[in-house]
Amino acid sequence: MDRLVECVPNFSEGRDQGTLHALIDAVTSTTGVALLDHSMDADHHRSVLTFCGDPDAIIEAAFRAVRLATDLIDLRTHVGVHPRIGATDVVPFVPIRGTTMQDCVQLAKRLGERVGRDLGIPVFLYERAAGRADHTPLEAIRRGGLDGLAFRMESDPGWIPDFGPPRLHQSAGAIAIGARPPLIAYNVNLCSTEVDQARSIARAVRHSNGGLPSVKAIGVELSSRGMVQVATNLTDYLVTPIPTVFQMVKAEAAKRGIEVAGSELVGLVPQAALGHAATAFLQLDRFDSNQLLETRIAEAMLSKKEPAHTLSDFLAMVADAKPTPAGGSVAAFVGALAASLGVMGARLDRQSDREQRLLELSQQLHRLVQADTEVYTELMDAYKIPKQHPDRPDAVSTALQRATEVPLEIVERSCEVARFLHTLRERSKPTIQSDLTVGLTIAIAAAQAGLITVRTNINIQRNQQLIESIQLRIAKATESLEELKVLC
Repeated sequence: MDRLVECVPNFSEGRDQGTLHALIDAVTSTTGVALLDHSMDADHHRSVLTFCGDPDAIIEAAFRAVRLATDLIDLRTHVGVHPRIGATDVVPFVPIRGTTMQDCVQLAKRLGERVGRDLGIPVFLYERAAGRADHTPLEAIRRGGLDGLAFRMESDPGWIPDFGPPRLHQSAGAIAIGARPPLIAYNVNLCSTEVDQARSIARAVRHSNGGLPSVKAIGVELSSRGMVQVATNLTDYLVTPIPTVFQMVKAEAAKRGIEVAGSELVGLVPQAALGHAATAFLQLDRFDSNQLLETRIAEAMLSKKEPAHTLSDFLAMVADAKPTPAGGSVAAFVGALAASLGVMGARLDRQSDREQRLLELSQQLHRLVQADTEVYTELMDAYKIPKQHPDRPDAVSTALQRATEVPLEIVERSCEVARFLHTLRERSKPTIQSDLTVGLTIAIAAAQAGLITVRTNINIQRNQQLIESIQLRIAKATESLEELKVLC
C-alpha cells in the first residue's frame, strides 16, 4: 500500500464482547484494510479500533462500522465514565504514508456527508477538518454531553451540524469526524478511590487550565479496579512528551498524599514517542513492542503479502510443544469447518439468506481461532504479575473473564451453525444430506468442546459479579446444546 491512512474510531460500548467482535468483522471484511489494534474498557464503557489502509478502503470500513454501531448501540441505556456524544463517538483520520493532512480532511468530509445522508446522524467536523474555530477541539463538541449539544443545536445557529439533520439521532446521538496528527491515549492510575482528587490533578495537568501544552486530561473512577485514574490525550507528543505528563501527574498526586499505581497506554503509539528506557521509567504495565504503531503496520503489510497458513501449518502449530493454539482454537476451527459445509449446502439449495449468515458464522469462528490464543496469552501474562502487586487480582480476574467469554462465543456460534445445518438437512437433496449431517455433528462437537473451556475458567473465577454477569449465557448455551444433541 503506497498510500496509507490510519482510522481510530471510538464506540460507546465497553462491556459487550459480541458488539466489539461484530464491529471488528465490519472493518476486517473490507478489502484493502488491515486491523492493527482493538481495546475495550468496561469502566469507560468504550471500545477503540485502530486500522489502516488506502483512503477509499478506509472510508468504506469506517462507514460499515458506524452503520453497525448505529444498529447495535443505544445511548439511551448507556452509562460510562468517559464523555461521549454518540454510539460512534468520534472518527479521526490520521495521515501515515503517502498522504497529507489535507487528504484526511477530505476523507472526514466524505464520510461525514455519507453518514449524515444515509444514517440520519448529525455530524460535526473537528480538529483539522473543522469549518469553525469553536468546533475544532473535541471537548467543545462534547461540552455538556448529549443534553448540552442538543441545546446548542436548537438555540445557536453556530451549532448547525456540518452534515445530517439538525437534531440528535434518537438512539445514536451525534458523531464527531475529523483529521488529526497521531494522538497518544495515556492514563495514569492512582492508589486512591477519591475521584475528586483525580479530577483536581487532571485540571492541573491539562492545557485548557494552564497546565501542559497539547495535553487534555480528565479524572475518572475505575470501579472495577477499586482506584481512580487521570486519563490524558497527548495531541502533540513532540511538544509534551509522555514522561513529562507522568512526572507532573506524579508530582500533583504527591501533593495530595497519593501514590501512583502505574500507567497504561490505550491503543498504539508512534515509535518515536516511547523508547525502551521510557518503558521502565513510566512503570508501564505489561507493555510490549506490539503496541508500537510502526510495528503493527509492518506486520499487517507483511501479512498481506504472505500466503495464508495452510491446514498443515495449523496442525503443526497445534502439535507443537506450546500452550497455544490449543483446545479452544481447535474448537473454533472445527466450528468454522461445520459452517463452511453449511455454506456449501445453502448454495446448492439456493438459500441465499442462510448462505450469507453461515458465511458470517464461518468467518467469525475463524477469527475466534486467533482470539482464543490471544486471551490465553493475556491470562498467562496476568498470572506472571507478582502476587504482592495490587493490580494482580483485577488483572487475573479480567483476563479470566476474557478467557471465558471467547470460548463461550465459540459455543454460541457453533450452536447457531448446528441449527442452520439441521434446517438445511431437513429439506436438502439426498446427495448432500450426509455432508450436512457431518457438519451438524462436528458443530455440536465444537460447542461441547468450547463449553469444557468455559466451565473450567468460570470455576476458577473469584469475582462473583463477573460470574453472575455470564452465568445466564452459560445456562442458555448449555440448554441449546442439549436440544441440539437430540437432533444429531
